[in-house]
Amino acid sequence: MIILGIETSCDETAASVVSDGSKILSSVVSSQAEIHSPYGGVVPELASRKHMEAIVPVVRKAISSAGIETKQIEAIAVTQGPGLIGSLLVGFSFAKAYAFALNIPWTGVNHLQGHIHSVFLEPDPPPFPFISLLVSGGHTGIYYVSSHTGMELMGQTRDDAAGEAFDKVSKMLGLGYPGGSIIGKLAEKGDPTKINFPRAYIDKSGFDFSFSGLKTSVSRFIQTNYNRYKEIIPDIAAGFQESVVDVLSYKLLYAASLKKCEHISIVGGVAANGRLREKAEKDACASGFKLHVPSVALCGDNAAMIASVGYHSIINGGIQDLDQDVFSRVI
Repeated sequence: MIILGIETSCDETAASVVSDGSKILSSVVSSQAEIHSPYGGVVPELASRKHMEAIVPVVRKAISSAGIETKQIEAIAVTQGPGLIGSLLVGFSFAKAYAFALNIPWTGVNHLQGHIHSVFLEPDPPPFPFISLLVSGGHTGIYYVSSHTGMELMGQTRDDAAGEAFDKVSKMLGLGYPGGSIIGKLAEKGDPTKINFPRAYIDKSGFDFSFSGLKTSVSRFIQTNYNRYKEIIPDIAAGFQESVVDVLSYKLLYAASLKKCEHISIVGGVAANGRLREKAEKDACASGFKLHVPSVALCGDNAAMIASVGYHSIINGGIQDLDQDVFSRVI
């Protein structure tokens, strides 16, 4: 089955053509990072307007890059939520209209399930069941994945997601947006042991996260060392990053131990972080787990992962009607 995937949940307009839920024929992503950078974060109104400008050319490019004709598309999968309502509506409305015009089935996809499915687009996907750590700009959670459609949330952030914490700390340091890649590169030049920021485990026997206290700790350190903090920004970045990575890796491996899963995965935008990959791989090997992390191109928001979920949904009868609507968050 050839599926066209569409993703517009935040500030990337993406389209992808995927065969049988696992083979990527094309993947096109149009980023708005440069547009939102002056504001230190995503401006919802700007994002939705840019999606409207980009959606048609991005879809056309995805189809042409796949080397197929429009009539060969057999189904459409589109992000239904969670995300920014204005942004979601652009892709969702387009997908419904496109499917109606082509007289083909379509389905709405949970964006978080999309990230978890990104590992199935790689050559060596994990077998079921496995534990997945989803870390992105808006979400941080641990899932027990029993099948393509069965995912149990074990714990999530109580406040800022890991990606949000990276963005906010980057803004505190005057480094810009998006913060994840900026802090990651700076941390390579710093000493992660020089500044010992707190590890917010909350409860080491639980799976919830909290990064607001760490963010506050960085803010207080900057205030206390205002006259010299600019000289040690790489050390601040490295210390902050190490605190986040330690907590993420610990909770992931603890969840795998509790559920007796040999395979684990890290997905989402923050999964592109080099230090997180390095730390989790080292910890996984030491504990006898097999770590699966998608390629960097599949860590961020993309439509291939949406098409992958859509494939499994549609073959299991998850075809939707035109009266479906988007949702901003999972209740």
